[in-house]
Formats: sequence, structure tokens, C-alpha cells
Amino acid sequence: MERAQSISPKQMSEIMIQRRVFVSGRVQGVYFRQSTQQEARKYPGLKGFVRNLPDGRVEAVFAGSELAVHSMISFCQQGPPAALVTDLEIVEEKFDLSWNQASGFSIRM
Repeated sequence: MERAQSISPKQMSEIMIQRRVFVSGRVQGVYFRQSTQQEARKYPGLKGFVRNLPDGRVEAVFAGSELAVHSMISFCQQGPPAALVTDLEIVEEKFDLSWNQASGFSIRM
């Protein structure tokens, strides 16, 4: 019988993934984008962006280690103190190699 192998934190940090999230609720005008960028800076190598959408949601793309991306998704479930997140849609995307040329995590207008 083969024993199931668990993934170590080191291995999780080496797997590159990409997720697009759409955050609904009171998420604009509450420092959500800036807080997301500050949180993203805690994860070296994490790439992507965050922006407000015309329909009142916030969109973010996180590309990097599995650990960093999942941590950012967890952050978006709550957001900054003034936010009230009512829904979080997560879209799994293929890792875009062009992120390797990007310089960090940005706020888009």
C-alpha cells in the first residue's frame, strides 16, 4: 500500500499558481486596494494587481507561490477594517509566464 505524501510548506512555496478574485460588498472607498497591495508586499515574488470595477466590486489577480496566493485570498475574505465583504468569487487560471517579467503587485485604475 502506498502512503499518501503531504506537501511541505517549502514545496507549497515553489508551486506557482494564479487566481483572479472578485470581491463584493462594501469594498470601494474603504482602503481595500491599498491594504491588498500592502499585504501582497509580505510575499516576495507575488505578482498581480488589484483594481476597482465600475459595478462596485474589487478585482484582483494573484500570481505566485501557492502559499502566497492562498494567503492573499484569505486576506480578501475580510479585507481592511472598514470593508464588509459579502461575496468572494475565485477563478482558477493557468499561471501566465508573463508575470515573471512583472515588477511586483500594483494598484490599477
